[in-house]
Amino acid sequence: MNLPNMLTMLRFILIPVYVFIFAAGHMITAFFIMVAAGLTDILDGYLARRNNQVTNLGSMLDPLADKTMMITVILSLLFTGLISWSAGAAIFIRDLGMIIGSAFFHFRGKKTVPANWMGKLTTVLYYVAIMFIFFELSYATAYLWAVIIFSFITSFIYIFLFVALNREEKLGKVE
Repeated sequence: MNLPNMLTMLRFILIPVYVFIFAAGHMITAFFIMVAAGLTDILDGYLARRNNQVTNLGSMLDPLADKTMMITVILSLLFTGLISWSAGAAIFIRDLGMIIGSAFFHFRGKKTVPANWMGKLTTVLYYVAIMFIFFELSYATAYLWAVIIFSFITSFIYIFLFVALNREEKLGKVE
């Protein structure tokens, strides 16, 4: 258990803290807990790469912590009516598809595509959209839908890269 993995575990701990604070009606505090979780994500990735502490455990838990926090935040916004059911459904379809697909192919021994700048940008854009929603800005819903569309585009790019990566692997074994 290294420091980057401990920071990832901290993100899992922040999820029920976020829920409790949000449910108590402290929206801005809940928002900053979500931001703190996002910052630990950036920090743990940086430390893991800088200190050569990238582990299989961290590689699996890190995106799970991110997705779990994001799903929790989206659910809280959904159940309080701050985002529409259609936006929530679109986000869940994409995220659950990514989680299930990644796990399925990981356990079948397929190579997975590491996060790239488009995936990281998608995450940042979601955080900005959520900030707009928390602060009830008039353009928050339109911006959220733009991010949802962008996230589906990045997912299709990941699928294309995944297929290409595993096709190369398969061809390399045949030759």
